[in-house]
Amino acid sequence: MSKIVKGTMLLTGATFLSKFLGMIYLIPFEAMVGDTGGTLYGFAYIPYTIFISISTLGVPLAVSKFVSKYNSLGDYETSRKILKSGMQLMAFSGLVAFLIMFFGAELLAKSFMNEESSKIALKDATRVIQMVSFALLIIPGMSIVRGFFQGHESMAPTAVSQVIEQVARIAFLLIAVFVVREIFKGSIELAVGFATFAAFVGAIASVVVLYVYWKKRKPFLDRHLEQQEYSYDIPQKKMFKELLGYAGPFVLVGIAIPLYQFIDNLTFQDAMFVAGEGDLADTAYAAIVMYGHKLVIIPMTLATGLSLSMLPAVTASFTEQKIQLLHKQINQVFQIVILLIFPAVVGLIVLSGEAYGALYGIEGVELKGMWLAWYAPASLLFGLFSVSAAVLQGINQQNFTVISLTVGMIVKASLNIPLILVFGAKGSIFATLLAVTTAVLLNLWRVRRKADFPMQPLFKRALLVVIFTTIMALVLWIVKFFLGIFINPEESRLDALIVLITGVVIGGVSYLWLAYKSTLLERVLGGKVRVLDRFLNKKNS
Repeated sequence: MSKIVKGTMLLTGATFLSKFLGMIYLIPFEAMVGDTGGTLYGFAYIPYTIFISISTLGVPLAVSKFVSKYNSLGDYETSRKILKSGMQLMAFSGLVAFLIMFFGAELLAKSFMNEESSKIALKDATRVIQMVSFALLIIPGMSIVRGFFQGHESMAPTAVSQVIEQVARIAFLLIAVFVVREIFKGSIELAVGFATFAAFVGAIASVVVLYVYWKKRKPFLDRHLEQQEYSYDIPQKKMFKELLGYAGPFVLVGIAIPLYQFIDNLTFQDAMFVAGEGDLADTAYAAIVMYGHKLVIIPMTLATGLSLSMLPAVTASFTEQKIQLLHKQINQVFQIVILLIFPAVVGLIVLSGEAYGALYGIEGVELKGMWLAWYAPASLLFGLFSVSAAVLQGINQQNFTVISLTVGMIVKASLNIPLILVFGAKGSIFATLLAVTTAVLLNLWRVRRKADFPMQPLFKRALLVVIFTTIMALVLWIVKFFLGIFINPEESRLDALIVLITGVVIGGVSYLWLAYKSTLLERVLGGKVRVLDRFLNKKNS
């Protein structure tokens, strides 16, 4: 398999595990704090995610590109300089972001809430925003080290630190919420406050892991410096200018999803109140933006891994003007996204009610499952946006991502309230889908134009994926029909879990079997899929 695929598998595995844990912990979390707690948690976490991206200025991924570029030119000294300077910059920006978020928490809370319809008090929303802000002191500097390792095409430090960060965060979160709610019988608001502070604990754990990797890898990195023959000796001012030129668009790409959610934060409750559905506002917000979103982004983890692992390779190919290799890499990453995310999205649509009911309970599952089904395609769209933006950054077209995302945000902001007034809560979903589709189409147009990238091979493979996914969907409907004769997933959480697991296994196996037997997997991944070779008893050729 190619280096891109290997790096993708490592980062995707880590990201998937991280996101999976981020979904699973919501089961006991939701049971302890309910929809109100979920909404309160979302009020804090969405702006926190935006502040993280703004405070890092897009520098970590830009460092990855910067390091990859100068490593390919044999200048390892410049790569080391940018690590040191970048960490100093991130320490300052993280402190500024913390101060703004901590002392501006009440203003943020006021902008999100409709105090006439919400069950949440302003002081409680303010407190949870302040609690999560402490992580801003650590994460920006930590993320620079991840970017440095990625620039050396070393994905393990990012992957391992990411998982450990999530494990530590979730462990602290669940223990704290349990202690507050079950032992001391404390309020939901206090429990959610501790839950948001868990981001700081997770960041500390990640720093420890990265420090261990740095001590282990430093002798190897120092050997590169000793063998270096030439340095561009770039002044710090010029170095920062180039770095920030890469970094600007990374800020917007990194906060694309939170920005769409932020628009919901600002408009959702008020629009629902005007639409006459104010009593559903907290429930719908929690079901869509908090709990449902965690399910939707699981398939998208592949695109996250692809974006991180492909950028150094695409940058190197573009820098060295290896156009055929560049086209092959771009084609491969888009095909992988479609190959694996599209069937996952369709599967989630078919099993939406069962997925929501099994994980979060069957109360109101008919309505909440319907919202999830409508929201599911966002996974593929966000994935395509993430990967297409990474391709644009790799071919020095990163500024265009500012244009595409801005257009998408305008679409979301202008349509969100009107669509909610017409369609209720799912109107916000429709606005998001239309907005992200617009941004993706703009990115693909730019990639085709500036990289002279041929789309026809991609369309041919995508058509085959659609055919196989259609067969898989029919299999899932048959499974649901026959299981529905004996059990009722809308009335029993256990029944919903049985249908979900059975559907995922049978649907997943049927799709993989079709993709494997047709050699689609082998052609897209660029080599033999040895795990499936052994599983299906096919001899390696």
